[in-house]
Amino acid sequence: MHRRNKIPWPTKAVMEQVYDKHLWGGTDMDFYSGEGSHNTDITQPYLEAVIKFLKSHNNNLVVLDLGCGDFNIGKQLTKYTKKYIGIDIVESLIARNKTVFKAENLEFHCLNIAEDVLPKADCVLIRQVLQHLSNAEILQIIEKIKDYKYIILTEHLPQGHFEANKDKIASQGIRLKQQSGVDLLKAPFNLHVKDVKVLNVVDPKDKKGIIVTQLYEIIPQRFTTEAQRFTEN
Repeated sequence: MHRRNKIPWPTKAVMEQVYDKHLWGGTDMDFYSGEGSHNTDITQPYLEAVIKFLKSHNNNLVVLDLGCGDFNIGKQLTKYTKKYIGIDIVESLIARNKTVFKAENLEFHCLNIAEDVLPKADCVLIRQVLQHLSNAEILQIIEKIKDYKYIILTEHLPQGHFEANKDKIASQGIRLKQQSGVDLLKAPFNLHVKDVKVLNVVDPKDKKGIIVTQLYEIIPQRFTTEAQRFTEN
């Protein structure tokens, strides 16, 4: 008897279910983006590293947060930027963020980061987002983030040697169960970078693997006419 291949849900539906059913915890909150956004052992080293980077640019960077989630992290970074743009695929979450978080240099948009045109910016934050997506979606995203000078990428990776970029369907789970993790510099992604720097590594208590944050500096391609139009509108 042949097993049928599992038909993946659209990523939007997957993420909506995660928040509707509180699959990442936080049942006492309206939206909860998981321990990676709330456990201070994980978040504090990340915030310190990113704030140091933003300050080194005189708080003058336009930052694009791809997968901003419940904004528990972003709300602590906004004041160190010229402009902060939070993006997420869940409409109800973005609607809530627009109501709860207010700042002159802050805006939110509901977009599918794999499919939609993204706003213009200097620096992209992608924090524990790609680990939930398929390789095909990540490849689509890479084609977009080549337009940005700085990329700060955070991924949950296995300890020691591992086979990078095993494929998966979009889900609440990550590649750690496959003894794998996302490495944009390796096949099939092969992101070309000018420079790479590890900003911090966190070994979460009672968790498998490590959480690694890296800064990629790349030579940006020119923004598309559509991206320029998005920004102007």
